[in-house]
Amino acid sequence: MARKTYTGPLVDVSFDAALCRHAAECVRGMPEVFMPSRRPWIDPTQADTDVAAQTLRDVIARCPSGALRVVEHERR
Repeated sequence: MARKTYTGPLVDVSFDAALCRHAAECVRGMPEVFMPSRRPWIDPTQADTDVAAQTLRDVIARCPSGALRVVEHERR
């Protein structure tokens, strides 16, 4: 499966399901963004403040498989 990118207002999140090992660090760390019962299951629009975007970066950094990545928006 190819890496899919989910667009948020401050940062985007990319996900590669083939790499995911279901450690659930993302779900436990930021359940308002990562909700497996929802489609799409990743909603970075919930990280709409600088603080929330930083929390999202921190949660993604804990992904043990590298399935999740932050895609920074270009600064203008």
